[in-house]
Order: sequence, then structure tokens, then C-alpha cells
Amino acid sequence: MRTKRALVVRGGWEGHLPAEATELFIPFLRENGFEVTVSESTESYLDLAGTDLVLQCVSMGEISAEAVKGLEAAVRAGTGLAGWHGGIVDSFRGNVDYSFMTGGQFISHPGGFIDHRIEIVADHPIVEGITSFDLHTEQYYVHADPSNNVLATTTFKTDPDFPWIEGATMPAVWTRTWGEGKVFVCTPGHSLADLNTPEVRTIVERGLLWASK
Repeated sequence: MRTKRALVVRGGWEGHLPAEATELFIPFLRENGFEVTVSESTESYLDLAGTDLVLQCVSMGEISAEAVKGLEAAVRAGTGLAGWHGGIVDSFRGNVDYSFMTGGQFISHPGGFIDHRIEIVADHPIVEGITSFDLHTEQYYVHADPSNNVLATTTFKTDPDFPWIEGATMPAVWTRTWGEGKVFVCTPGHSLADLNTPEVRTIVERGLLWASK
């Protein structure tokens, strides 16, 4: 039986602690039978042959057109793509092809660190047994693809600078398909504490396995 292969790509804005954050999940992947390779460059997307899962944690940053084409082709052919927070939906802001594939783009986090609730809204193995839960962290306002399979949402309260967003409900966790590949996104995950919240950690771990080829 072929060993599963995961590529962890990390970098970009250091405020999201890409190395430390991904190190939380690398042991989990290994325990689940993955051979894990870590890359600090998106140029690794130029050769994804044999890769079952890409875990990306690259906030903002830039990517070459060739690297996006390599990643898109691999996902279209069945490689899974997964990540959390800015590492996947605030990546490569100028590349619309990338955003089309991931199904969403970070726009703002009104109020900064605030109390908010994550509501589970779907029956799916990734969120099975998890009830809605509360966080005190950035609440991501995103522009999202209506074809996403939304597993969890978050609803915004009024904000003094943006009172018109009161009641707006945004996807917080979603899956989607891209050709033969599967994409998993979890918007909570700004800090290590967020990722260690039991509900968030469980959702991310399950999402990684779900997305894998």
C-alpha cells in the first residue's frame, strides 16, 4: 500500500505564526500515516506529483502564476487542499484564480478581537458531534462562493465603524470540490490558542483527513 504524502507549505505574514501553527498538526498527520514534507516556498507547487494533501499556511504573500497553475492542476486531479484562517483565505490577494479555487477571500475582521459564536449548520463528518461554540478572536468577514458546502457560520453584531453589517451571517467553515480534488477551509485560527480550542482543533484535524486524496 502506498504511503500517503502531505506537503505543508508555510510562510507569509509572521503574525499568524505559520511555523508554530503548522507544527501543531504535523504530528497528527504522521500519526495518521502521512509522510510529511515541509516547504517554505510556494514554488514547491511546481511539482506535486504523488502528493495527497497540501496543508497551506501562507498569509498574504505573493505567488507566481506558474505556482498557482501547478497547485490548481494538482487539486483538479485529486490532491486535497486544506488550511485555516489567513493561511488559506488571506493568501495571494492579487490572484483571483487562487481565490476561485479556495472559494473565499478574507475582507475584514471588524472590531479586531471580539466575542462571537460559531454555529454548526450542516450534518457532515467534519463537524459531527460538535455543537456551536464561542470564541474570542478575529471574526472573519469574507466574500465567499455560493457553491461552497458551508458547515459552520458566524453572525456579526453591530460595529461602530460598520453598523450596517449587523446581522450579516458569514461562512466560517466550508468544503468544496475542485475537479477531482477536495478543499477544506476553517476561518477561525488566528492564534495558537484558537487552534488549540477543542472544537477548532477537531474540525481542522478532521478537515485535513477529509480533504486528502
